[in-house]
Amino acid sequence: MKLVVTALLGAAMLCGAAAAALAAGPPLEAVLGYPFQSSLVAAEHGGAVAWVQTVRGVRNVWLARAPDYAPRQLTANTQDDGQELTNLVFSPDGTHLAWVRGGDHDANWPAEGNLAPDPAASPEQPQVTIWATDVAGGGAPVKVAEGDFPAISAKGVLAFVRDKQVWTAPLEGQKDGKETKAERLFFDRGKDGGLAWSPDGERLAFVSNRADHGFIGVFSGKDRALIYLAPSTGRDDEPRWSPDGRRIAFTRRPGEGGPPEPIGEERPQPWSVWVADADGGAAHRVWASAKTLEGSYPEVEGQANLIWAAGDRLVFLAETDNWQHLYSVPAAGGEALLLTPGPFMVEHVARSIDGRTIIYDANTGGEANDGERRHLFEVPVDRAAPATLTRGEGIDWTPVAADAGHVAYIAAGPTAPPEVALVGHAGGARRVLAAGAAAGYPTAALVVPRPVTFKAPDGLTIHAVLFEAPIPPDGASHAHARPAVIFVHGGPPRQMLLGWHYMDYYTHAFAMNQYLAGHGYVVLSVNYRLGIGYGRAFNHALHAGFRGASEYQDVLAGARFLQGMAEVDPNRIGVWGGSYGGYLTAMALARNSDVFKAGVDLHGVHDWSASLARELPPAPGGYEKGDRDAAMAVAFKSSPIADLSRWTSPVLLIQGDDDRNVAFHETIDLARRLDAQRTPFEELVLPNEIHGFLRYGSWLASDRATVDFLDRHLHPAP
Repeated sequence: MKLVVTALLGAAMLCGAAAAALAAGPPLEAVLGYPFQSSLVAAEHGGAVAWVQTVRGVRNVWLARAPDYAPRQLTANTQDDGQELTNLVFSPDGTHLAWVRGGDHDANWPAEGNLAPDPAASPEQPQVTIWATDVAGGGAPVKVAEGDFPAISAKGVLAFVRDKQVWTAPLEGQKDGKETKAERLFFDRGKDGGLAWSPDGERLAFVSNRADHGFIGVFSGKDRALIYLAPSTGRDDEPRWSPDGRRIAFTRRPGEGGPPEPIGEERPQPWSVWVADADGGAAHRVWASAKTLEGSYPEVEGQANLIWAAGDRLVFLAETDNWQHLYSVPAAGGEALLLTPGPFMVEHVARSIDGRTIIYDANTGGEANDGERRHLFEVPVDRAAPATLTRGEGIDWTPVAADAGHVAYIAAGPTAPPEVALVGHAGGARRVLAAGAAAGYPTAALVVPRPVTFKAPDGLTIHAVLFEAPIPPDGASHAHARPAVIFVHGGPPRQMLLGWHYMDYYTHAFAMNQYLAGHGYVVLSVNYRLGIGYGRAFNHALHAGFRGASEYQDVLAGARFLQGMAEVDPNRIGVWGGSYGGYLTAMALARNSDVFKAGVDLHGVHDWSASLARELPPAPGGYEKGDRDAAMAVAFKSSPIADLSRWTSPVLLIQGDDDRNVAFHETIDLARRLDAQRTPFEELVLPNEIHGFLRYGSWLASDRATVDFLDRHLHPAP
């Protein structure tokens, strides 16, 4: 049986006596009307910060400059057009700001023909374009050129990437009233990126990706040959200039090759930090990781987060003690100094104006349950002496050095949506630059989530966030008959928090879980193994994903936890999630339709073996074949379709057909299989949408469909 859901379903219909008890929650559109602040950046020499604010799909760039930091809106967008605003970058002196409009910057692969997303179905083909403005002179934003990843030199020269090559164009976008044309800055045989100007603005370092190896290149002018620094068989990345402009630090990993690595188990991925003379002279290795799993190249926010700091020291992120921590080493080489000891993870990292300290956020602090939050800290680059900048029950993230005395960051709370704020380097009271919620936003009606833990069948402790609204006085008779929903995040290297999230996708999920809790559901957001926040071993759990799906037991354990709650009806438990969470939703329905009575699967993976076949390089042409065939067999058994015959619960399938992270065919294939065995399903297909929906209208359609579906299948009939 196949049921088709239209793109704009009406408001959720609550039935019978349940409706009376659940009417207290705010409407869906009200809960989703929060502003989201993102892409916070600061000028290298201080005095200016900028960010993107999105409200109901309308994106605008904002600016605040010293000394008063009065916020000013730079763009005047009024439509939910589905075009990203990303990659904000200041000129070093803070007088100019550039950004990118359009594209899909969270994609795993480009669309066919490198087409930019068109989720609003515009008759004109969208392009990825660079915009800029003179923030000191108050000029209006101008479109500069088609391109991405802008970088502005100290001399005001704009470089950017187009078609994997480096281009340039005037920041003003026009000259003598006429639009200027971009030109390629230089030719390089590799696929270029990672642009970094020298401090004096005379030279440009870049990453030249050559597929199985890569170099750090230096461009010094059209009349000079490109220089490649200490070329090797390795893959070099993250070029960072020394303050005097004479040297460049970078990371190095081994090039592709050697005997086939096993697919079915994780192997160490060693790496090192190097320093080379910028003129192509001598190079030396500064530090090398251990050839252990903990010594592997960090697959975290910002990767190695390499920073050239004061005192001729290099700071980087590594996981050598099972936690994401900052380390410091002399640029001449030597022993690495652990700057941030303790059982917690460092995530977003920034350098102070003078380079003497590193500002970061981490899931630690003085409050109970800070492991499920983020707070700001500052540590000197030459000793392990972290100082606390923020504390409490809020969530604080992405710090940047606004000036010598202030740190700008984004903050939220258990019920208060994200806002941009300033705090002094010594901590203290914060000043709000961009409010987290307009007048009328139903903050007071939201639930304060609480942390819970439970054991998986193999004994591992699993953390989760519980959303549970109090029963209204007139709804006491329903206290022991609530439906419940498991939420499973995507990634999977994510952590759901005790408040609004720093990623827009999960801020949206937080709002949805708030809405469901306000309308009678008990919601459990499970931080299953493979997620971050609980150490590298948890993040890289054994036999997980396509290697055995061990993380599914954490989802099922969450359902058992809910079944043990007196106020939950054990026979009315559902599940929902997107991306990797869509995969685990499908796993729950395929393996345990006896527990999970309905589910909403947003763009999930359903056949690991098919995904591996698309993503893995071709099988080796030589004699050595490795464990490819065995890994494929395990991958299939770790997939929802392997247990399809046991799937009886209804499901709502949602996906955009321009998804560049999970193939749309995953949903097509599952729909055909469910249809063939007459398992009830519904579908909502969003033409031209990508993985993380770009339009508020798409999210609203998806959320309305989700609420309607869960209400029909989990609320009791009158």
